[in-house]
Amino acid sequence: MASMMQPQIILLKEGTDTSQGRAQVVSNINACTAVADTVRTTLGPRGMDKLIHDDKGGVTISNDGATIMRLLDIVHPAAKILVDIAKSQDSEVGDGTTTVVLLAAEFLKEAKPYVEDGVHPHSLIRSYRTAGNMAIQRVKELAVSIEGKSLEEKKSLLAKCAATTLSSKLIGGEKEFFASMVVDAVLAIGNDDRLNLIGIKKVPGGTMRDSFLVNGVAFKKTFSYAGFEQQPKKFLNPKILLLNIELELKSEKENAEIRLSDPLQYQSIVDAEWNIIYDKLDKCVKSGAKIVLSRLAIGDLATQYFADRDIFCAGRVTEEDLQRVAAATGGMVQTSVNNVIDEVLGSCEVFEEKQVGNERFNIFSGCPSGQTATIVLRGGADQFIEEAERSLHDAIMIVRRALKNSTVVPGGGAIDMEISKYLRQHARTIAGKSQFFVNSFAKALEVIPRQLCDNAGFDATDVLNKLRQKHASGEGANYGVDINTGGITDSFANFVWEPAVVKINAINAATEASCLILSVDETVKNPKSESAQGEAAAGAMAGRGGGAMRGRGGRGMRRR
Repeated sequence: MASMMQPQIILLKEGTDTSQGRAQVVSNINACTAVADTVRTTLGPRGMDKLIHDDKGGVTISNDGATIMRLLDIVHPAAKILVDIAKSQDSEVGDGTTTVVLLAAEFLKEAKPYVEDGVHPHSLIRSYRTAGNMAIQRVKELAVSIEGKSLEEKKSLLAKCAATTLSSKLIGGEKEFFASMVVDAVLAIGNDDRLNLIGIKKVPGGTMRDSFLVNGVAFKKTFSYAGFEQQPKKFLNPKILLLNIELELKSEKENAEIRLSDPLQYQSIVDAEWNIIYDKLDKCVKSGAKIVLSRLAIGDLATQYFADRDIFCAGRVTEEDLQRVAAATGGMVQTSVNNVIDEVLGSCEVFEEKQVGNERFNIFSGCPSGQTATIVLRGGADQFIEEAERSLHDAIMIVRRALKNSTVVPGGGAIDMEISKYLRQHARTIAGKSQFFVNSFAKALEVIPRQLCDNAGFDATDVLNKLRQKHASGEGANYGVDINTGGITDSFANFVWEPAVVKINAINAATEASCLILSVDETVKNPKSESAQGEAAAGAMAGRGGGAMRGRGGRGMRRR
């Protein structure tokens, strides 16, 4: 009786929304499935594109999973985990972003009936983790190494990996053209890991085939003063001086005060300023450099001074472009023009200024260090060129990963079907409930070939049955979906390859994400932050509205 009389204990603030238990897990699974349905149709060579229109009026057309997930602005807390794994897949591997979201959602979808039937989520999580580790182990066993090949062979193998990536993109029609360009660009930067050493410049106009690769650095002509046109626009084997200083007459930055007893002394102050700038310019000329680039402004006086001495100059070069010129030409960026020695000057075989579409480009080619490359992209609409850039980023990442981890697996859903078969066979050896869970994990892996068929308009049930039969026979480990005919084909023989690291990362991230979402059984939403934001916004609106109304009223009323 005494226990019934005890008052209720309130832990959380009034208005806090808590939802917990089985219903919460199911709700989170439904949210993740809804997110996956958004990007589902973008998978594969026949995937559709999404047009995303934001509140600022910007339009993005893309079928890159990570880009779409980033632009969707998802607010559901559990579904945000899928956005994070798409981002991590993009930054770590570069491709397979749609795959990782689909796999995670499918693992959850398969787990949903068990959760509804009262299975404890941790039983599922344990089995999923085991199955995930076995799947990754199997990928490693099936992977084929491309190490120890000659450079020409390696180039063609890497081009096939890049072409597989590009086949699902907007520029898939020209995949061979761009694949060889990407491979050349990645091989140009050698072992350097910095992705920004490969520059991508976009110039609207022309066709995709007008795109070209510069084995060096290319950047858009910078802002220039009068006198620029008198400078030479082509040099052979020039010395290049890279600066991070201003070459113009500067007004005093601080409030300087100078007391003069004689007005004639004023001229000496003006002369001193001119002497400083001329001294700097003389030192640049004496260094023997024929090209002077600076991150800061090069003024009209300096531009004309260099033009008179047949020297090319460009000011306000972006930090990224300047660093790439330094890496390519072997020069070093100087913060002073005093004591400029030959060792800090860069060089290249040819420098020229060329017209590309409506833009003029400064192009440094035949660079000695050769640790950088620039792809100049052409195309019609701006959105098209933007998507082409995103596609090339994926291809560049894939080629870099394939160079570092030189193992590949067959694409087209072949590796997924093989792992699925392997896990189904293993499930039969397990006693107890976890047999069902491992089986569900295996079934979820089939979402990739099924979605490839759906997106291409084929009968997924028919194709999957053929694939299951082929893989079960023990000879069809490399068989995947044939996108062209709607049947099945040997993906490996048809050079539909992807680096093993893409699959390993995707299965790992998807398993982790699904286990994380299954382990959440309660969501607590604190009303304080939301209401505070709402009140602040309402107050601001009222303030603006009230002020505007009063202002108009005041002007309209006559004085009495």
